[in-house]
This record gives sequence, structure tokens and C-alpha cells, in this order.
Amino acid sequence: MKHTYLLLLGAALAAGCQSSDKTAAKAGNSADTRFDAYKNQFIEELWQHAPDWAAQQGYHKYDSLLLIPDAGQRQRDAQFYTSSQQRLRGFAFDSLSVNNQTDYRLLANQLRAFRWYADTLKDWQWNPASYNLGASVGDLLNGRHYRLDRRLRNISDKLTNAAAYYAAARANIQQPTREHTVLAIAQNQGGLAVFGPALADSVQKSGLSAAEKTTLTTRIAATRQAIEGYVSFLQKDVAAAGQYRSFRIGKALFDQKFGLDIQSHFTADEVYQEALKHKKELLRDMGQRAARLFPKYFPGQPAPADTLALITKVVSQLTLKHAPRDGFVDAVKRQIPTLVQFVNDHKLLTQDPSKPLVVRETPLYMRGGGAGASISAPGPYDKTADTFYNVEPIPAEKTAAQAESYLREYNDYTLQILNIHEAIPGHYTQLVYANRSPSLVKSVFGNGAMVEGWAVYSERMMLESGYGQNSDEMWLMWNKWNLRTTLNTILDHAVHVDNISEQDGLALLMRDGFQERAEAEGKWRRATLSQVQLSSYFTGYTEIYALREELKKRDGQSFDLKAFHEQFLSYGSAPVKYIRELMLRK
Repeated sequence: MKHTYLLLLGAALAAGCQSSDKTAAKAGNSADTRFDAYKNQFIEELWQHAPDWAAQQGYHKYDSLLLIPDAGQRQRDAQFYTSSQQRLRGFAFDSLSVNNQTDYRLLANQLRAFRWYADTLKDWQWNPASYNLGASVGDLLNGRHYRLDRRLRNISDKLTNAAAYYAAARANIQQPTREHTVLAIAQNQGGLAVFGPALADSVQKSGLSAAEKTTLTTRIAATRQAIEGYVSFLQKDVAAAGQYRSFRIGKALFDQKFGLDIQSHFTADEVYQEALKHKKELLRDMGQRAARLFPKYFPGQPAPADTLALITKVVSQLTLKHAPRDGFVDAVKRQIPTLVQFVNDHKLLTQDPSKPLVVRETPLYMRGGGAGASISAPGPYDKTADTFYNVEPIPAEKTAAQAESYLREYNDYTLQILNIHEAIPGHYTQLVYANRSPSLVKSVFGNGAMVEGWAVYSERMMLESGYGQNSDEMWLMWNKWNLRTTLNTILDHAVHVDNISEQDGLALLMRDGFQERAEAEGKWRRATLSQVQLSSYFTGYTEIYALREELKKRDGQSFDLKAFHEQFLSYGSAPVKYIRELMLRK
């Protein structure tokens, strides 16, 4: 899911006579007009190089296009990015409006990122999970942007080159990581379900001609064969060779990726040190709340002298309250109206009931990445489409003990915090606001740290506003949850920079974070499959909370929480450092 962000204030026009002001303004308008044309042309051309990303944004002109990920395509992409950078440098930054200065910096960063991912990180070589037709075709099949017949024709055209797509994927793979290979096998096997009975039924009930149906059915069969061949290649050739590289990218690449992805005024090392400090603060507060709660839940028993043992005992008692194994997704659905009502009653921000939120089980081709819940939001071209809240049910193959461990982690308290984070007023609400941005640049190139940071900030803000009746139970479990966010950053750094072992990583999460083993193992897996993303939550949250407190201090009694939220969200998914500069202007 891509989106955007916002930026700096523009340079003030030099003082001068009124006529010179008019001349400067006219020149600025001319520069803005040319820059607007450049932006529109760039995004239109971008979608030809990234049709699946375009579809995710609600732009379906290139749905039928399947790019073959070979050396020729990478060269064409590189030429496009290089020419786009050259054209961008042709604009004088100071001649642009404040909003276009923002877009300029966003585009400059994104173009650098494109080249860095392709030329330096080269994950197209070592991440077999980046090749999966089930995901893109599944989204087209389940979409509502066109009538079924047109969607099926686009799918048919797309599948024409399925064999060549997977052949290029096999040729690209050079010493992949074991972890991404396992994920690729699982997700492509899950993707086979997309080309199963549901698609066959859609073809048969469609208005396609008999010849079109036959052609599409043949292409579906060929695609299944190509996917099965790719899976077999990964299972046999790659696994048999055993020539895996480490999933750890090292400090130099980690720091570079952090700068491009997070766009914080903090460095990766500074965020890591801040997380270590915040961990101590959370543990101190948890100890105090656990001490108050212990007599309530363990009357007559002596409290453990060790603070960690005390917290563990109280937290373990609270986690016993949770949804049944087969009712986890339903428990999520039931909580959403309560959150909507609370936000409205406490006037925290204005919501838009016309934008649907649909809670669903996570599709098979999306499972296995380590996140039990996620949001799939419509892009700026398709603002009225449903937003899906994906909730992964507990797999049937999980033992009773494993299921219980998972349910205790997502107990009655933390499940509410999860729903605040993912849905209301977290990701779902923020992305509804982001889609209102008049700039496509600000809507398309979303900053992950702002998006995740807002969701984490929402959790604390809701509790500060009275959600949970200010109980020690809810605050203690939020502390545990926020400690998880904090440990995400610590683990991210420890894995890719400090080479922490799996055993020590799990111990960190379970001992210092009071996490259930199932959660800790899932987080370790996620840390091996991603880089930097786990640091985005704490970074964005820290910056947003600091900005709010800074504005509260500045404005005093006139500070309005709802106004702050709505102004902050009005800038799209901009890096917080740029939003901060705009909001501090008076």
C-alpha cells in the first residue's frame, strides 16, 4: 500500500515594490503550472512501469498488463527513473509553492529509493516472495471497479505471459534467503486458490463468448502450471542447493534504507537509543500499576519482590480473558461500532460513515508474513471502494496450546487496542483522510512511519480520552502493547545491525516484553522477512506525540485536540517532520 506525505514552508518572497511582488508571483504560478504537468506525466508513466501498484491505488487502465521482471524491464525502469530525476532537477525549488515544494521533495526521495532498491538492495535477486501472480489477479477478481466481464478479459490478457513471468523469476533468483524462500512457497501455494473454483465459476457465469471462456480457461490452467513449476523450483532446485544468504542486511544498508523509507529527522541509531530509553519508562509504569492490581487479583498472596516477575504474574492473569478460538474474527467485528461511537461522543475527529470498512478473513495469498491483522485501503482513484480489515483466523494446523498462546496475546484488552490501531481511529480513519489530498503525489507515496505512527498514537490518545475508563488493567495492557511497538525498533536494529540470535531475540520479546511465545515467534519471523519497517511504528509515534505536546504548550488553553487531529491528517501521509514544520507556522 503506497501513499504520501507533506513538506516544508516555501522561501518568502523578498521584500520589494508591489510590482516586483506581482512579477515574482506570476513566475511562481508559471513554475507551479509546469511542475503540475510534470507530476501528472510522471505518475501516468509510473503506472506503466508498475501496473499492480496502479491497481492498488484504484487506477485500472493497465490491469491487463503483466510486466516480465527480466533484465530488459529493469533497464527500462532505470531509464525512466533517470530521466524523471533529470526533469525534476530542472525545476528551481524556491520558485514553487509550499505544496509543490513538498511534492518536489517527496518525488526526489521516491526516485532515489527506486534506484537504491533496484541497484543496491537488489531484493529482486534474493526475495522469491516478490513474485506472486495470485495476489494481483486475486485483487482484480475481487474488485468492483469494472463489470465482471471486463475484469475477466483483463485477467485473461494478464495471464497470457504467466509462463514468461515465472521463468524470469526463476532466472532472477540468486542465493535467496531461506526465510523468503519459505514465504514464497507458502504464498504461491496459497495463490493457487485464486485460480481455482471461484475463478472458474466466475468465468462460466460471465457474459464472455464461448471462445473467450475457452481461452481464459486454458490460460488459467497454464498459470497454475507455471506457479506449480515455480514452487517446485524453490522446493527442489533452490532448497537442494542450500546456497542461502543471510536475511540480515547489515548496518550500512539498514541505515540507508531507514533514511529512504522513514524520512525522520532522527537517524536509525538515534531512534534505537530513544527506544531503549522508552522501554525503561514503560517498565517503570507497568511495575507501579501491577503493584496496585496484585491485591485485587491475588488477595492474601505476597507480591513477588522482582518487578518483572510481578508484572508477568498480573499480565498473565489478565490475558486469560480472550475470545474463543473459532470466534476471533467475530470478536473483531463486534468491537468496531463501539470505537465509532466513542470517537463521535468524545469529538476526537470527524468520521466519514460513507466510506465502508469491511472486516474479513485475510486472503490465503496474503497470509504468512507475520502480521495477524492489516488494512487494505482503496487508493486515491477509487475513494468510494471498500476498505478491508484483514484478520487472520487461527490456522487449523495450530495445536490447542499454540492457539491459546495466540489468543492470550490478543486478549480482551489488547484486542481493543489492536482494533484502535488498525481501524478506528487508526489506519482506516487516517487513510480515508489521506485520500482527500488534492495532490496525487501526496496520496500515492505514503510515508510508512507517519501511517504506522498515527495508528500507535491513536491507541494512547484514545486511552487518554477515557477509553477503558482509565483503569489500571487497560493502561497496563496498553503499556505491554506499546512496549511491543518499542521492542519492534529494538529487535529490528538488533537483528540487522547487531546480529542477535533467534534465541536471544525471543528471550528479549518474552522476558522484557511479556509476550506469548506465539507472538514472539511471529515477530522474529517478521524481523527476518523485513528491514526497517518494524522501526516505523515507534519513530512515527514518537514524532507525532512530541508535536502534539509542543503545540499544546504553545497554544495553552486555546489548544483543541479535534482541530489538531484534523489538521494533522489533512496533510496526507506525509513524513511527520514536514507536517511539523507546516503546523508550527503561524
